[in-house]
Amino acid sequence: MKELLDIRDVSLTIEGQGILHGVTLCGDQRRIGIVGRNGSGKSTLARVIAGLQAPDTGTVQICGVDVAKDRRAAIRTVGILFQNPDHQIIFPTVDEEIAFGLRQLGQSAAEAEDGTRAILARFGKGHWAGAAVHPLSQGQKQLLCLMAILAMRPRLIVLDEPLSGLDIPTRMQLMRYLDGAEAHLIHISHDPAVLARYDRVIWIADGRIAGDGAAGNVLEAFSADMQRLGGMDDISDLAG
Repeated sequence: MKELLDIRDVSLTIEGQGILHGVTLCGDQRRIGIVGRNGSGKSTLARVIAGLQAPDTGTVQICGVDVAKDRRAAIRTVGILFQNPDHQIIFPTVDEEIAFGLRQLGQSAAEAEDGTRAILARFGKGHWAGAAVHPLSQGQKQLLCLMAILAMRPRLIVLDEPLSGLDIPTRMQLMRYLDGAEAHLIHISHDPAVLARYDRVIWIADGRIAGDGAAGNVLEAFSADMQRLGGMDDISDLAG
């Protein structure tokens, strides 16, 4: 059986700047966190894992699927939830947004309609059927994006800091939905507290793996390094 996550020696340069350098990650844990400072390469790695950005060198396979080369299989295997739902939502109504992904899987219009009704009912949002997207709050839009992903039943969901900008009650509600998801999660964050209960945490620094292991150990080392950087007098060292 293929490993869930099989990333081998991935490097990527964008506009002449090296973003990822020889990243290798393998594993089958259900909840994997990726922590790092802003600008460390976390979001780029998220896009590479989801198949939205092909690496210059190396390979990325999720459940045996080369997500950069086999896009049709990739959309069945990996979903990604971005930090800003407005960068993800492309349709004016809730129904259209959810049904789009199902149609991408090859479902008929009737099948996609049934799937849309089912996911709305599952989340107690049947009253959203036919509703416009624009009046929804940021948290509601993020939930819509999550429902659209879950309706497609991917094996893996990549979370690129989707809790940023949400108030505490909304964050807690969204995390409950995520905790209940059947899919494996890879959660990208700069906040150690968000990842404290995860099975494994990977620390990315300057596009390289700086730590990898049990959440407590990696997050303690990461937090200590952030404290060290925060204690420096020269703020130019804190760019990113």
